[in-house]
Amino acid sequence: MRNNVLPLGATLAFQALVSMAALTVPAIAPAISANVHIPASYVGLFIALVYGASMASSVASGDLIRKVGAVRVTQVCLLLCAAGLGLSAVGSVPFFVLGALLIGAGYGPITPASSHVLVKTTPRHLMSLVFSLKQTGVPLGGALAGALAPLLVLAGGWRLAVLAVAAGCVGTCALAQAIRGQFDDDIDPTWRVGAKGVARSLRIVAQEPALRRLAAASFLFSAVQLCLMTFLVTHLTRGLGMTLVQAGLMLAVAQTAGVVGRVVWGALADRCGRPLLILAGLGGGMALGALAMALLAPSWPLPLTAVVSAVFGATAIGWNGVYLAEVARQAPLGQAVEATGGTLFFTFFGVLVGPPLFALVVENGGSYALAFGLLAVPTIACGAILLAQDLRSRPTAGR
Repeated sequence: MRNNVLPLGATLAFQALVSMAALTVPAIAPAISANVHIPASYVGLFIALVYGASMASSVASGDLIRKVGAVRVTQVCLLLCAAGLGLSAVGSVPFFVLGALLIGAGYGPITPASSHVLVKTTPRHLMSLVFSLKQTGVPLGGALAGALAPLLVLAGGWRLAVLAVAAGCVGTCALAQAIRGQFDDDIDPTWRVGAKGVARSLRIVAQEPALRRLAAASFLFSAVQLCLMTFLVTHLTRGLGMTLVQAGLMLAVAQTAGVVGRVVWGALADRCGRPLLILAGLGGGMALGALAMALLAPSWPLPLTAVVSAVFGATAIGWNGVYLAEVARQAPLGQAVEATGGTLFFTFFGVLVGPPLFALVVENGGSYALAFGLLAVPTIACGAILLAQDLRSRPTAGR
C-alpha cells in the first residue's frame, strides 16, 4: 500500500478538482441567476450537458491514454475544465452551453485515466479499497464546491468563484507535470486515435458478459444516486414539511455516509474477495433505502430520518469504487482503459436519464414518495442478478 500512496493521492486530487469544476456553477446557480437574469432552473440543463459530453469523452479516452499517457490526458482534462469555467464566466446562455460541454469533455476521461494509473500500481488484492479511496474524490469535490464557491461569491461575486476554480485547474495541471515521467512510461506515440477506439471500447463491453452486467448495474445505480442527490431536499421539504436547513442536513448526512461507504465497501470487497457479492448487497441496500425514504412520514423523529438518509447514501453513493475495481479485474488483459471507458458510457447515461424519469413520475400525478419507492424495483432486481452471478462463479473460483 505504501508504494501506492503517490498515485492514489494524485488521482484522488485530480478526481476531486474535476468534480469541483463540474459542480461549481450548480452550487452558485442562485447567485448567477440574480446577476445575469437566467433562470436558476437552467442548472438542470447545465448538468445534463456536462454528463452528456462526459459520455462521449469517456468512451473515446482509451486511444488518447495509450498514445500520450494517462497523466497527459488528465492535464488536458484539467485545462478543458478551466476553459469551460472561463467561458461560463461570460454569463450568457450560449457560453454556459459551451462551457458545460467543455467541462464534460474534461470530466469523462478522468476516471479511465486514473484507472490506468492505479491498475499498474495497485496489488490485485487491494484494488477495491484503492479504487474506492480514489472515488471519494467525487463527493469531496462536490463538498468543496458547496463550501468554497459560495464563500468566494460573497468575497467578490460569482465570476470570481468560477474563475478561482478554473485557476485551480490550471495550477494542478502544471503540478501534474512533475509526475508525468513516472506514470506515463508506457505510451505508444504510434498508436492511432480515431473512431475505431470508441467502437472498440463499446465492443469490449458488449462481448464480455461480466462487463455487460457491470455496465447495466452502473446504469441503474448511477440513476438512483443522482435521484437521491437531486430530489432528497425537495422531498423532505415539500412532502414532509422539513425546513430547508433540516433537509440540507439530511443531504449532508447522505453524502457523508456515501464517502464512508465507499471506503468501507472497498475494504470489505478486498477482504472477502467477492466484489460481486458486495455490489449485490449494495443493490439490496439501495432498494431498502428507497423504500424507507418512500415511507417517511412527518411524524418520524429527525434522528430516524437521518438513519434512513445515511443508509440510502451509504449504498446509493458508496458503490462506485468496488464497481470500477471489478471492471478493471474483468477487463481483457491490457484493456482496462477501454473497458472502463466503455462501461462509464452507460454509467453517465444513467445519470442523464434517471432524474428526468423521476421528475416525470412526479409531474404526472405521482408523489416524491412514490417515485422513490419505484427506485426499489430495478435495484433489487439488479442485486439479485449480481448475487446469482457471484454464486455461479464460486465453484469455478474454488477448483
